[in-house]
Amino acid sequence: MSRLNYAQVSPEITKALYGLEKSVSTGAIEKKTYDLVKLRASQLNGCALCTDMHSKEAIIHDERPLRLLHLPIWRESNLFSPRERAALEWTELLTNIPAHGIEDEAFAKVSAHFNEKEVSDLTLLIGTINLWNRLGVSFRAEPGSMDKFMGLDKAGLK
Repeated sequence: MSRLNYAQVSPEITKALYGLEKSVSTGAIEKKTYDLVKLRASQLNGCALCTDMHSKEAIIHDERPLRLLHLPIWRESNLFSPRERAALEWTELLTNIPAHGIEDEAFAKVSAHFNEKEVSDLTLLIGTINLWNRLGVSFRAEPGSMDKFMGLDKAGLK
């Protein structure tokens, strides 16, 4: 059961966060990579609401179910492009920032597949989903509770 409804308790901040989400969604990252990044960060953070939501969004955006099943094992799977792998590695690093920070080598790896604008937009995307995940985990948002509002019932998953 949800602990509290932050959108009702803090509407001004939530409205600003929705504005950030809208801006991030129109950034330079292609939709398939965008969906994979949001889902992978949500998995790592243990956010049930966001994992549920972004799985459904990916299916609505015609992502292959097998790729979604392989997402936790993306390093061992041959279903992801080098660009997607770079985005997923960057996602994992920024979601679980090492104590020593992000090494230049990691930045060089992501920069080999994304231009400056894309690295910036990807990093903002990762930061934004991590904030949403922290809200979902903190307040125990219920999986599926946003389906009707966000049109996720179109995914045909129950």
